[in-house]
Amino acid sequence: MSAPIRVLIADDQALVRAGFRMILDAEEDLEVVGEASDGLEAVAQARALRPDVVLMDIRMPELDGIEATRRVLGAVADGERPTRVLMLTTFDLNEYVYDALRAGASGFLLKDVPPEDLAAGIRVIARGEALLAPSITRRLIEEFARAVPATPAPPPGLDELTERELEVFKLMARGLSNAEIAGELVVSETTVKTHVARVLMKLGVRDRVQAVVLAYESGVAVPGS
Repeated sequence: MSAPIRVLIADDQALVRAGFRMILDAEEDLEVVGEASDGLEAVAQARALRPDVVLMDIRMPELDGIEATRRVLGAVADGERPTRVLMLTTFDLNEYVYDALRAGASGFLLKDVPPEDLAAGIRVIARGEALLAPSITRRLIEEFARAVPATPAPPPGLDELTERELEVFKLMARGLSNAEIAGELVVSETTVKTHVARVLMKLGVRDRVQAVVLAYESGVAVPGS
């Protein structure tokens, strides 16, 4: 059996932390290794404990979750096991989504998500995949439409992608899963996984969410396409 996914819970409300811990402690493959009650403590705990996933509240005292996410991910050295951040909020939302994902968050869920979806979401994030609630995805695309400059520059590494990898990159930007991309291109899911890994490596991004952000910011993907 593989090692459990190590989780740090960062939220300024003790009852919320206790609720999340109770949910996660019931899962054999998830282990809560620490808690933090504000953004600064979240950064310190993440650096000390090196969790696989941080459940990060957006609104916290001392330091908000977005800046805390930026600091947590900025402190991970090359070659270290990556820490990924799953943002949790009560707001269905708004101006925070774009900033949180640009800060490096790998996913976004509402706090009232069913317990089984929370546990599943942590597993998805730990695998390096994207996790966005459908309503948040729509708002994110709208935000990109407003934020992208008229003449965006191509991202570094784009010219290194093969024709097929560029196809995969564009389909990732549309939010398609590996299985959906495989169906679209009529190839195996294993082949798609290989292409996705190469796209992430060549573009220098940590996961699918960051690839989506890059695709829209650079104009490779266009809202509504």
